[in-house]
Amino acid sequence: MGWIIFIVAALGWHIGLYGMFKKAGIAPWKALVPFYNTWCMVEKMPLKRFWFFLQFIPIAGQFITIWICIKFVEHFGRFGVGYHALTVLLPFVYFPYLGFSKNERYAGKKVVDNYKKTAAREWIDAAAFAVVAATLIRTFVFEAYTIPTPSMEKTLLVNDFLFVSKFSYGPRIPNTPLAMPFVHHTIPVLNTKSYSEAIHIPYKRWFASPVKRNDVTVFNFPVNDTLINDEVNYGSRVTYYDAVRAEGRDAIWNKYGSIIITRPVDKRENFIKRTVAIGGDVLKVVNGQVFINNQPQDIFPQSERYYKITVPNGTASSEGAIEDMMSQLDISIRYSQGDIVQFSANEWLVNIANADKAKLKLPAGYTVTDFIMPPDAKLFPYFGTAANNWGADNYGPLWIPKKGSSIELTSDNLIRYQRCIEVYEGNTVAQNNGKVYINDVEAKSYTFKMNYYFMMGDNRHNSLDSRYWGFVPEDHIVGKASLIWFSWENGPRWKRLFNSIK
Repeated sequence: MGWIIFIVAALGWHIGLYGMFKKAGIAPWKALVPFYNTWCMVEKMPLKRFWFFLQFIPIAGQFITIWICIKFVEHFGRFGVGYHALTVLLPFVYFPYLGFSKNERYAGKKVVDNYKKTAAREWIDAAAFAVVAATLIRTFVFEAYTIPTPSMEKTLLVNDFLFVSKFSYGPRIPNTPLAMPFVHHTIPVLNTKSYSEAIHIPYKRWFASPVKRNDVTVFNFPVNDTLINDEVNYGSRVTYYDAVRAEGRDAIWNKYGSIIITRPVDKRENFIKRTVAIGGDVLKVVNGQVFINNQPQDIFPQSERYYKITVPNGTASSEGAIEDMMSQLDISIRYSQGDIVQFSANEWLVNIANADKAKLKLPAGYTVTDFIMPPDAKLFPYFGTAANNWGADNYGPLWIPKKGSSIELTSDNLIRYQRCIEVYEGNTVAQNNGKVYINDVEAKSYTFKMNYYFMMGDNRHNSLDSRYWGFVPEDHIVGKASLIWFSWENGPRWKRLFNSIK
């Protein structure tokens, strides 16, 4: 539904702009070319050209584009809050009216200069309205998001710029409405929090729609509720809970108590992963293959994992020789991220997309096999019989909690689901003499209040995901990654622009 609304709105916007360009004496076809159209508006009005380039600033760029459109509409002689509202909230209706109505004409810079308000006042009015409008759009319709890490390669690359649809799952009402616009949880430079918790709104989502299996989803990092505020060594890289499990709570508080902070749900770090399992599913990973309800799931050809290349005994090999083999795949090797790793004297690990494995042309005697990650005690749920012999490639079975479903409160289930019951759903949990008490009342079962999801990165061996920190509750869901609108690596990646995300 969100995707359909986006397409209809985009078509209306461009069709209307086509007519407006024609009236303004600009070749109308230029209105149909993204970004080139705003360049033409900037030149026509005219504005300083730096306004065009400011659109490419993440988050704030939305405000700049809206402001350019407001200024262009003013050159049709349409001033005031009402016209600003139509420009921002209903451009797919208002632009076609301006472009094709016989009652509207392009008046040009002269009418703007003759308008009674001072230039400074008009700029302030337009800017203030654009800030409000951009905030509403960012909160309820879509948001620009930048990929910071390689955990979703090759589906998404570092420095891909995305549109994230808030309508796909229903717009979520902010828990902390008192906040600075255009920033997430921290004010740049000042390095202070950007929000106040004086007002807190309980979780509510308008027009709610469930997350679907295999959606690429943006969400608030669940275990970021408490964190050691040191992004270099801890932050979201090494969670507070990982540090406590490794060193003990008292040791961590003695060392980092002054920089341990908490964050409300909507101000926790934004993560992006693929939803591999939804509420009610039973997930299991066998030798890297995901099974849902005992059914093998599709392996995405663009997803990455480590493969092991074995070199014949007595054959000299080097990182350079392995890189030469990889070069035939026309992929970028990032040594700092561990895409080529020497595993033993004659074994190398290479991190490549699944589709590239078949293209790998090896010399005689060389072999390539799947690399299976060994058991790891750091995987969720961390301890107890359930975690024995679990690894990133051999994991589960694990049932994903579903709203309205009940579980028996056994010791094994508490290992898996206590955080859901206690932290995410706001109950107190205690055990005494083999009995479980929820909110001080003895309980033998529990019924979940929310749906939960299990997320995994497409770069399966280089992803901090649900295998390491557990479930994502529905109130942490931000939106669905829908479109790559820009991509950059030493220059634009032209082939990735305006690609839909699968």
